[in-house]
Amino acid sequence: MKTEHLGGTELAQSSQAAGGLQSIPALLHRNATEMADRPAYREKEFGIWQSWTWRETEHQINNLARGLLNLGVKEGDFIAIIGRNRPYMYWSMVAAQSVGAIPVPLYQDAAAEEMAYVLDHCGARFVIAEDQEQVDKVIDIQEDLHQFEHMIYLDPRGMRKYDHTQLHEFSHIQEQGFAARDELTPELERRRSKLDYSSTCVMLYTSGTTGKPKGVVLSNRNVIESAKNSSEFDNLRPDEEILAYLPMAWVGDFIFSVGQAYWCGFCVNCPESAETLNVDLREIGPTYYFAPPRVFETQLTSVMIRMEDASPMKRKMFHYFMEHAKKVGGDILDGNPVGFGDRMKYALGNLMVYGPLKNTLGFSRVRVGYTAGEAIGPEIFAFYRSLGINLKQLYGQTEATVFITAQPDGQVRSDTVGVPSPGVELKIDDNGEVHYRSPGVFEYYYKNEESTKGTKDAEGWVATGDAGFIEKDTGHLRIIDRAKDVGKMADGSLFAPKYVENKLKFFPNVLEAVLFGNGRDKCMAFVNIDLTAVGNWAERNNIAYSSYQELAGHPQVLETIKSHVEEVNKSVAQDEMLSGCQIHRFLVLHKELDADDGEMTRTRKVRRRIVEDKFSDLIDALYGGKDEIYTTTEVTYEDGRKGSISANLTLIDAPVVAVTSGKVAAE
Repeated sequence: MKTEHLGGTELAQSSQAAGGLQSIPALLHRNATEMADRPAYREKEFGIWQSWTWRETEHQINNLARGLLNLGVKEGDFIAIIGRNRPYMYWSMVAAQSVGAIPVPLYQDAAAEEMAYVLDHCGARFVIAEDQEQVDKVIDIQEDLHQFEHMIYLDPRGMRKYDHTQLHEFSHIQEQGFAARDELTPELERRRSKLDYSSTCVMLYTSGTTGKPKGVVLSNRNVIESAKNSSEFDNLRPDEEILAYLPMAWVGDFIFSVGQAYWCGFCVNCPESAETLNVDLREIGPTYYFAPPRVFETQLTSVMIRMEDASPMKRKMFHYFMEHAKKVGGDILDGNPVGFGDRMKYALGNLMVYGPLKNTLGFSRVRVGYTAGEAIGPEIFAFYRSLGINLKQLYGQTEATVFITAQPDGQVRSDTVGVPSPGVELKIDDNGEVHYRSPGVFEYYYKNEESTKGTKDAEGWVATGDAGFIEKDTGHLRIIDRAKDVGKMADGSLFAPKYVENKLKFFPNVLEAVLFGNGRDKCMAFVNIDLTAVGNWAERNNIAYSSYQELAGHPQVLETIKSHVEEVNKSVAQDEMLSGCQIHRFLVLHKELDADDGEMTRTRKVRRRIVEDKFSDLIDALYGGKDEIYTTTEVTYEDGRKGSISANLTLIDAPVVAVTSGKVAAE
């Protein structure tokens, strides 16, 4: 290993560091005792916000835990939890922990076959599902799940005629637990009292970007220490408000909506549905907010679309004040010196543009905001910070219980992911891969000793799989790309696809981009258009289209994307290290990359190798100099049926910038 090494203050990894609170159920009891009447959960149902205090939450969880005991749940059992963000689903996880079982949240939009792999791999005896859709998925695959015994469902709609031999309604399980409270409470208390820092808290599956998902076992130590350290880092308080809308199977949602929520005692708000999310976000006005880059990209696209539909005066005012915000907004947010005139102009902009825009987005009260999951485009990041939103970046993994690095207030930059989080040590090995060690380091991969040893060494250092370096003057970590994705061009220059892809995705018209060029003399790209943004443009210009495919192949759309690629090439040419990554040719794909087709993970990360294999004919055509190509692609419909779509794709040459001795010249 290189000597490049940075670490935070060493923290005690014992229960004493967390005040003797050794489990999530122990934190629940503390909150129900010390913050009994403070809101713990809210959920919007039929347009009305319902609320539960910490005292009521403990009552609900205890009844469910006793009901699970009555159903025969044993210590060490795995309980799969499938559904959207609802208080009942979070209660299910804590109830499972309370009886010594291990919750395993699954992605609710996963196909039945994907669920089959996880349920079989962990050997779940019990499933808690939200509604009929999730119940049907499990029933479809239950013949292959020899360990499966019982399923609990929350929403009874459509379930009346089902065989209830192994099916149980959520409310009935709670009622049974309440009825048997005298009989089952001693056993519940016995099991809870056995929970300590080394007990398993949750098992979360990786997104499976490069292969089958792995079950990451996280202990109470991992979750509570990470929640404690990160909460202190950002001074999170019991009066914070968060909106829980990200997949429950993702580690980010678990640490924010369970770990930090139970450590701090703040309120978790659950939206009514994905369709009402933006309205619910505005109504709650979270003070602590997290979103992956795709959410911020989508919101920015929405803003730009609405501005295109605004009156000329409003458009002019928006662009005028946003130009000023771009110049001084970040400095004002960080407390850096800014002239009186610029401050007054910014204050006027806040009154006329920034304030109303933040309110529309639901960000008026955000005190701490984070983005992570993958790199965010610098332009997108700067846009939100220029509005006065304290958006920061963190770098994390499931195996780290999220936190590896985070950006302290006043040290926020788009090109780094911050300094080591409290208790985290960093080092960079000889090939540039980032390694870390912390109290959040996972225990092991379930049933995968080989991968555990390959990821975590005997001293607790974990290989991230990401290439990066630590800035000597600031101590900030800079991530270049996935180590497996970073390569060399034929001339030896650096190939880092994510850097270029993020620049392209800044444009509202571009939803996704995939760059190719490792080992080759030129870079080529696939582009997915954003149907909402481009469709809005087509509507304003009276351009008729009947499908994504037709719009993606429209000559004016292709010309617009070409202009975006040209701008990106000019920007990339300014970077001495990555100037060789300019896009020479590209095509607009005839379909959106989709998780159901295996082209993306459920967390919306591109499975680069699969895309490369699946569309190898298109890549060959780009490098072969063809002007167009006919292709047929298999697709998966929402109901699981397979089909195919065919298209004639136009391959387009893009203007590049010649780079010579640090100077650039247009070709």
